[in-house]
Amino acid sequence: MNRVPDEGLVWVPGGTLITATPEEGRALAAMMARHSVHNIQPDLDILVAGRPIYSANPDSLIAASQVIAIEFQTVAAANNYWRG
Repeated sequence: MNRVPDEGLVWVPGGTLITATPEEGRALAAMMARHSVHNIQPDLDILVAGRPIYSANPDSLIAASQVIAIEFQTVAAANNYWRG
């Protein structure tokens, strides 16, 4: 199997949800979403084969955006962004 590298299989990149800014938090949320996909499907060949299908499907893109939004809620809660 052509496997995702180990650094792509961590659940929380960098080991912390704390970020300096909301912008960094949003980037972390997107990275966490990607890492979740890699942990669920670590075979790169399967991931790459599916990209042409989901990358052109509006429903798939909206679903991906929803996952990132949920991850960002987690990061924002850890950083108390609503109090700033």
